[in-house]
Amino acid sequence: MDLFIILVICLSCLILFSLWNRSYAKGKLPPGPTPLPIIGNILQLNTKNISKSISMLAKDYGPVLTVYFGMKPTVVLHGYKAIKEALIDQGEVFSGRGSFPVSEKTTQGFGVIFSNGERWKQIRRFSLMALRNMGMGKKTIEDRIQEEALCLVEALKKTNASPCDPTFLLGCVPCNVISSIIFQNRFDYRDQKFLTLMKYFNENFETVSSPWIQLYNAFPFLRVLPGSHNLIFKNFALQKSFILEKVKEHQESLDINNPRDFIDYFLIRMEKEKHSKESEFTMDNLVATIWDMFTAGTETTSTTMRYGLLLLLKHPEISAKVWEEIDHVVGKNRSVCMQDRSRMPYTDAVVHEIQRYIDLIPTSLPHAVTQDIRFREYLIPKGTTILTDLTSVLYDDKEFPNPEKFDPGHFLDKSGNFKKSDYFMAFSAGKRVCAGEGLARMELFLILTTILQNFTLKPLVDPKDIDTTPVHKGFGTIPPFYELCFIPV
Repeated sequence: MDLFIILVICLSCLILFSLWNRSYAKGKLPPGPTPLPIIGNILQLNTKNISKSISMLAKDYGPVLTVYFGMKPTVVLHGYKAIKEALIDQGEVFSGRGSFPVSEKTTQGFGVIFSNGERWKQIRRFSLMALRNMGMGKKTIEDRIQEEALCLVEALKKTNASPCDPTFLLGCVPCNVISSIIFQNRFDYRDQKFLTLMKYFNENFETVSSPWIQLYNAFPFLRVLPGSHNLIFKNFALQKSFILEKVKEHQESLDINNPRDFIDYFLIRMEKEKHSKESEFTMDNLVATIWDMFTAGTETTSTTMRYGLLLLLKHPEISAKVWEEIDHVVGKNRSVCMQDRSRMPYTDAVVHEIQRYIDLIPTSLPHAVTQDIRFREYLIPKGTTILTDLTSVLYDDKEFPNPEKFDPGHFLDKSGNFKKSDYFMAFSAGKRVCAGEGLARMELFLILTTILQNFTLKPLVDPKDIDTTPVHKGFGTIPPFYELCFIPV
């Protein structure tokens, strides 16, 4: 009985504090729906499609609003103007990383994606420098992608034009490109460790996009319950063991005067700063950064390609136009290269439209303000989580007429030339823009064009019967399962 009374008192105090805290903040934070004690606005949010819920709320409360995920207030930015004003015009203040509870048990604030403050600045700056040293944005990285794309072509030929699920093979290319940067070697597509590593990335991306993880992030105390979050934790532990094994191999063969890959560059920096207690170049940051690079550089690109092929199956007339442009500009006797892109406006538009249409990361990762800031007429306290509704930009009907329609014309002018758009925020924007954007753009263009140069895509059903509706639209947008035939041309 005594324990019950104590629990009731604690719960009452928690509710009263929650109500007082919201009342105190009400005059500062943007408007929003009235939250309920403890659960906040979770009943007004569709965990299967948070972005759609935000769009509905923005109609009532405007482009800058406050939503409570549990007891935590989150300022939501809806539409191009609000997002640009925050992430670009006041990028430094909005450059913090907001709370993402499912990651806290894995990366624990280390690495480049989920870190903050000086750690984030140092690790990101170093990572970009190391990637440039290894050819990022240069011909050397393009050569690696082209070589890997040709390996993919050979693997697809071995399917003998039979129905196949493209998930694994499409994931091999970006995973091997990242592997060559981090480990200085690629994996054979039949390598069991490689197969397992790919499986973990695929499972984690699908799981983190599920409704359960949206609830988990709002109510982290759910960690005590059984649920799919435990699969993420289990997979991360196994991935970490794989990474540590590779790091150990590098430590044993390290030549500080001849760095071979990203791990070597990091280990050399660790050695230089080993006597500094403030150094951010530690084993924890190395492991987390490698995991970040694999996670951000593998599954996002492979999922975009998988969804892209599904859209091309649904729209064979678009595939045919891309093939005609490839045949006219490149032909069949050489590999597609990045120099070709400027002469292939329709293909370039298709790649951009795939990214716009699928809306891969609808609300991006949460940001946070690094100091108290007056934003428009509101005062947002330091540390407040900021959610950017990228869907509202990619699906802006003034910039992209009929945004619900898959139409490469969204990126073409009246003369058929490629048309850039500031609204193309598929990689987010500002200080936290995806560090691998250049690599991802290169991979998407080269891999998709190489596939269409060598194969005709044959669906197993009539194109009009193909359903492109995502199975999840949480953190990420997950395409439905499908099979197709790759017919050599």
